[in-house]
Amino acid sequence: MAGNVRPPVRTAAHAGSWRVRCRRWLAGWVAGIGRWPHLVVLITLAACIVGALHMASVLSINTSTLDMLADDLPFRRNFDALDAAFPQDYRTILVVVESDAPGMAAKRAARIASALAAGAPHVRSVFYPEADPFFSRNGLLYLSPSELQELVDRLAAAQPMLAALARDPSLAGLAGVLHLALANLAGAAEAGADAALAAALTSIAETVESVAAGHPQPVQWHRLMAGAASALTNENRQIIVVEPVLDFAALAPAENAVASIRSVIAATAAADEAQAHVRVRLTGELLMLADELTSVRQNIGIVGLVSFVLVLALLIAGLRSLRLFAAVVLTLIAGLVLTAWFAAVAIGQLNLISVTFAVLFIGLSVDFGIHYALRVQELYHRGIGIGLALREAAAGVGGGLVISAVVAAIGFLAFLPTAYRGLAELGVIAAAGMVIAAFLNLSLLPALITLMPPQRLSGPRAPGRFAAAIAALTERHPRRVLAGASVLALACLVAVPRIWFDDSAFALRDPGSESVATLLDLLNDTRVDPFRAMVLAADEASAEALASRLRALPSVRDVVTLGDFVAADQADKLAILDQAALMMTAVTAAPAPSAPPPPAALRASLAQLAAAARAAAVEPRTPVSNAAGRLAAAIAATDWSEDAITTLDRSLVGDFPTALADLTQALNAAPFTAADLPVVLLERRRTADGRILIEVFARDDQRLQANRRRFAADVQSVAADASGESIVVTEAGYAVLRAFVQAGALAGAVIIALLIAVFRSIRAMGVIFSPLLLAAGLTAATGVVIGQPFNFANVIVLPLLFGLGVAGGIHMVLRGQEERAVTLLETSTPRAVLYSALTTIGSFGSLALSSHPGMRSMGVLLTVALIWTTVCTVLILPALQVLLLPPSLPGTSRTVRQQST
Repeated sequence: MAGNVRPPVRTAAHAGSWRVRCRRWLAGWVAGIGRWPHLVVLITLAACIVGALHMASVLSINTSTLDMLADDLPFRRNFDALDAAFPQDYRTILVVVESDAPGMAAKRAARIASALAAGAPHVRSVFYPEADPFFSRNGLLYLSPSELQELVDRLAAAQPMLAALARDPSLAGLAGVLHLALANLAGAAEAGADAALAAALTSIAETVESVAAGHPQPVQWHRLMAGAASALTNENRQIIVVEPVLDFAALAPAENAVASIRSVIAATAAADEAQAHVRVRLTGELLMLADELTSVRQNIGIVGLVSFVLVLALLIAGLRSLRLFAAVVLTLIAGLVLTAWFAAVAIGQLNLISVTFAVLFIGLSVDFGIHYALRVQELYHRGIGIGLALREAAAGVGGGLVISAVVAAIGFLAFLPTAYRGLAELGVIAAAGMVIAAFLNLSLLPALITLMPPQRLSGPRAPGRFAAAIAALTERHPRRVLAGASVLALACLVAVPRIWFDDSAFALRDPGSESVATLLDLLNDTRVDPFRAMVLAADEASAEALASRLRALPSVRDVVTLGDFVAADQADKLAILDQAALMMTAVTAAPAPSAPPPPAALRASLAQLAAAARAAAVEPRTPVSNAAGRLAAAIAATDWSEDAITTLDRSLVGDFPTALADLTQALNAAPFTAADLPVVLLERRRTADGRILIEVFARDDQRLQANRRRFAADVQSVAADASGESIVVTEAGYAVLRAFVQAGALAGAVIIALLIAVFRSIRAMGVIFSPLLLAAGLTAATGVVIGQPFNFANVIVLPLLFGLGVAGGIHMVLRGQEERAVTLLETSTPRAVLYSALTTIGSFGSLALSSHPGMRSMGVLLTVALIWTTVCTVLILPALQVLLLPPSLPGTSRTVRQQST
């Protein structure tokens, strides 16, 4: 049959060269495929089914970001040593409880912490120091002597009111004592001097207003009694540290623990009468990762739809045949499954970088498929049979596919010797994927096209006006084209100093997610600083000596060691507390209160309080008179029902007995040493063998890379084994940059040597590499112009750009060497380069529509990279060919012989 006619093979002067033998072998290979297409499809289908089932059972995902870098890096060893010493301080979840009513935050936090510690599923430990009895008893010893004396003076001024309330902690008792206080001050010129009374009246007025509005906020007696001492804890925000049980085989390792914590939060909210005043949020590295995955899932829907539609439209437009489209897509799917199977067998897991192997595979496999399918189509439309077209296409394109796959694989494997384990594993998977893609596009794809031959068009496709204009420009004015390219290259050199790598994890995360927004709110909270540095000292003496040196660094704001938790000047402070306790005897020894007054008595007391407040709201305006006026207006603004008055009574004085008991306990503090500190605190500050944790806090905003790097360098100059977020992020960024430089140099050297060996021409190698280097420079320069730096997410653009750029260049040079009598841009090859790039842009450039910063940056930079790669391949490369690569077959044309009938 005509379909069995052996394809003609064009030869040059070196007809017996290895390239000619390779072309003949490829043609023979596809001829064999054409004889058994059903068998090829069935074998591939069986392999895909077996591979998919096996992959689903063994392939896991490791979401640990640190595991993407080699274990033997110094900063990894330092971090691992710190993690081994204090495992409960890393991979934790922070439960942040906030309320405008400070007491409500503490109450809710105490209930949550108690419920979690009582055996909540997937929770290993709970750390809530604010509720520890040790700090309730000894908290005042952490004040300075002057602050303690101020507390004593405050309590002395408030002693009569406190004593009266201790005897009658009700609205009636409060109204009586305030009536006396305001009556004595009313009309006095010095009425504004009593700041304590003004503060009490203001707090009471706020509570009256909240009850009237239906959202009761209790009076904060702790704050009114303690004054400056209340600054020891942030009563508006409580933080609970939860150590979860993790499952790193899951995409979100803390997912079960988070669900358990949220269940406890919901249960405590149901029991909270004033839950509307309390907000509970979760944060921490584990939560940010989980929220990031949630954000990706939410964004991937619309992005995936747009990508799917664009890819379908572009493939159909480029191939102009639904059958070719189906064959290319089925080959792509089969290759993706087999590559994932290889990953499961060879590595066993995917990390946050290697999970993107699909991006690379789809981009390059589609490139291979489009080149082969369009060459088949070009030959088929000239009138020859499908079998001959398949074999001739394999002879013409197959060599380029194989070389492109080998070159791309070398580029990916170049990361193997680097410390960037995440990218090294990606390199192994992607390299295997290139081999699989090349094999399937020269076996499965011809078999599918044999079974589903495309409809023959009326004749060969004529080049469009745009292609003709580009061809005319590159062939007639190549020097002008290269002059323009030189100008662009110089512009890239200007942008080089401004190219930077953003190593911040915050740049990749959605600032609107709960975990990220919460952590950003906590950056100014001294209790939680995600960018702090940490150092292990051999003992307490070494820790104090090292802390002194660290405090002297210009970028350091504060240093905390175990010794800082032992209050200084305890003898002097205890003497002041003894004085205060003696003075408060009249309050603490007050008789137990009698039965609460009935509602009628409460209403009368409220009227008494309102009258006293109105009387005190006189000229001249003073803090007391202003507060009294606000209180009088708040009482008068509401028609107080019996239930409202009962709620008001509870809100005004309900917390007073607890606050008084806490104050009494704090005034009876006792001396203590480090050995007396709570065990849960010691476990987080001192190891079993006596090593001490030192925490170092930065002076400047660590969200800025320059500040972060300066802080990391300063701390490491004093303590080389320091770790912590700023140091880990900074050193990880340096490791990634070194990996790319090392891999780039290695891959460049090997590939340059390979291309020279394949093409037997340094010029051919230069023609392929020069446009690629210009495209890379233009991509980086464009990123500078639009303010898009490289980061851990979009850095994958570089190997993809390299793979597609080299593949396109190889195809263009090979086609140009084979068919110099035909204008290169009038063949299917540049169309294949163009539609390959457009398909990849459509597939992954739509990520630019995402609201997720990491996905958006990847989409933006990928789109920019592929646009420049395409421009350089179809414009700069042909101009270089005209000047540097003269025709290898002068006066000949690669016209395929018509199939005999």
